[in-house]
Amino acid sequence: MFWDKKSANEQGKLSGPKEIPGLVQTYLVAERKMDSDLVKLLKAVVRNGTAGTTFNIRVFDNSESIAKKVRVKDYTSLDECPDLIIYEGWFDEKGKQVKLEEKKKVNFDTPIFTQAEIQQKIEALKEPGNTVFFYMARGGKSGGPLGMGASIVELNPNYPGKRQKKYIVHMADVTDVQPVGKGDKIFDSDKPKDVARWVKDAHHKRTY
Repeated sequence: MFWDKKSANEQGKLSGPKEIPGLVQTYLVAERKMDSDLVKLLKAVVRNGTAGTTFNIRVFDNSESIAKKVRVKDYTSLDECPDLIIYEGWFDEKGKQVKLEEKKKVNFDTPIFTQAEIQQKIEALKEPGNTVFFYMARGGKSGGPLGMGASIVELNPNYPGKRQKKYIVHMADVTDVQPVGKGDKIFDSDKPKDVARWVKDAHHKRTY
């Protein structure tokens, strides 16, 4: 009896976030028209379904969970944070079947600007305190379509005061496609070209 009880407990143990199973990846690319590279960057949590070969699954973006300060440990972790779930449903490895419901519309197809376009947007700032932001694919923040937050360029409201430079660059987490406040100041500069070059260095196709 003790052996049977232990086996049941082990079978019911939930696993942590992992790469989306191959069968579900194929479904997302073929049926949901998601970019195959992006599908590999998202995470999934699963648990045993009602039948022996079926599994319940939830798909989410780990970078967004980090930005929202949510630790996703397993399938049930998302019970408290349903806004993080992108797709939810089940799959059957043996029967090669997948059934997913889209729980949240997410537009990962964000435009990637050239350095010249970034500079143009920065130079278009006219009123002191005005800002423009760009999603980032590298850096110390999280969230957003490119996975690593956003850089925010502000037209310094104290410019041209003593020792003040025209532009202030910040980095912030992104939740629900918007930066969380101004984030952390990174540097300031009088040269929009230098700012645009710095932004462009981490503003590219998502890799994390």
